[in-house]
Amino acid sequence: MVNNQSIGNLAGKVALVSGSGRGIGREVALKLASEGASIVVNDLDADLANQVVEDILATSAATGANAVACVGSVIEEGFGERFVKTAVDHFDGLDIIVNNAGFTWDNVIQKMDDEQWYAMIDVHMTAPYRILKAAQPYIKTYHTLEVEGGQEVYRKVINISSIAGLGGNAGQLAYSAAKAGVVGMTKTLCKEWGRYNVNVNAVAFGFIQTRLTAAVSDNPTINVQGKQIRVGVSDQIRDMMTTLIPLGRPGTPKEAADAVYLFCTPESNYISGQTVVVGGGLEL
Repeated sequence: MVNNQSIGNLAGKVALVSGSGRGIGREVALKLASEGASIVVNDLDADLANQVVEDILATSAATGANAVACVGSVIEEGFGERFVKTAVDHFDGLDIIVNNAGFTWDNVIQKMDDEQWYAMIDVHMTAPYRILKAAQPYIKTYHTLEVEGGQEVYRKVINISSIAGLGGNAGQLAYSAAKAGVVGMTKTLCKEWGRYNVNVNAVAFGFIQTRLTAAVSDNPTINVQGKQIRVGVSDQIRDMMTTLIPLGRPGTPKEAADAVYLFCTPESNYISGQTVVVGGGLEL
């Protein structure tokens, strides 16, 4: 059961955070836990996921948070059900869903193959769809019981999009299309789940310092189920992006996580169906 003794803004809440072994996802998990939420941590890498769980548990005496790992790929058949069931079985609740897992696999249309296209669609759109579909029966049941008991409880869904999904980006056809789809999913689910008191919003990140935006001169790659995928941004584009950002610098993973947190708070109970750009003032 969830420890309700913490005094944080999310005391007693249960959160799913996909792709939370490193980078922005890790910072989201740590931020929500620091405010009292218990977290289901997910990553492809068991060591990374378990380390985040350990980090959360190390501060649990002060925060009241708890954590458990659900290791695996979000695109695996049946993952959505397993992810949701982990929260229900371990913490007897489901309050916050952050669909964060994802990566970039860039190419211009004439050089792109179907594998690249479907990889982007599957991880950024199909995986959140499956997780949210698996969560629906539990959310409906919890809401019904709360109404019968005279309680008013709001739940939160935060889908991660990108400025590429709002304004497009040359060389990122599949990624941009998938992230645009996330916005449509967010707006639609807002209308479907409003009756359950669920706020559904999206955060569209700009230039955030992660593995995906590292300099290509450093030859960054990521391992996705045994496949090495080259990521990163050219020095020229990195410099241009920094110049265009009014704040004059990229954002940090912690700043990105803080934006997600805002949509998890009670202060956002009357905000739904919105996409907020977190880009330091960057214009689309």
